[in-house]
Amino acid sequence: MDRNYKLAMCAAALTCASMGGGRAAADVLNVAANGFEVRETTHTTAPPDQVYAALLLPARWWNSDHTFSRSAANLVLDARAGGCWCETLPNGGSVEHMRVVFVAPGKTLRLRGALGPLQGLAVDGAMTWSIQSVPGGTDVSLTYAVGGYVKDGFDDLSKGVDHVLGEQLVRLKKLIDGETAPH
Repeated sequence: MDRNYKLAMCAAALTCASMGGGRAAADVLNVAANGFEVRETTHTTAPPDQVYAALLLPARWWNSDHTFSRSAANLVLDARAGGCWCETLPNGGSVEHMRVVFVAPGKTLRLRGALGPLQGLAVDGAMTWSIQSVPGGTDVSLTYAVGGYVKDGFDDLSKGVDHVLGEQLVRLKKLIDGETAPH
């Protein structure tokens, strides 16, 4: 992606971040010259197996605004080592968003790759979804650590990524809890 698109996406995410509302617990854990780490967490009363099953269906909870095709319906996640979180594009195109590297059904899903505007940069990331049974339901945690080289640094990017991932976790929770279906 070109620099203007990357900057526009980050600016939009930062603008939305300032609006608040319905967010999962979020934190930019660390930002350095060579990368960043963000964590998003939420709780649901649903059991872990229901949470995991919903997680594997990004077409049902990921925001279409954060896809290349502008339609989350084009997303698939093959939850096996070497599997792809991919998106189909018009005219036979496709995007590999991330590659699955670790699967412990109902507990952990780990993927590698650079999402969205990060894909065109000299970076890589590790995303870990942790699902833990606790009294009264399930805690869900999403950690995304990105490292590499970005000319202008990672500070603004980390905030934008944190916001976008927080939005997706809220949407996943709404799907799991049977609240208003994400659009």
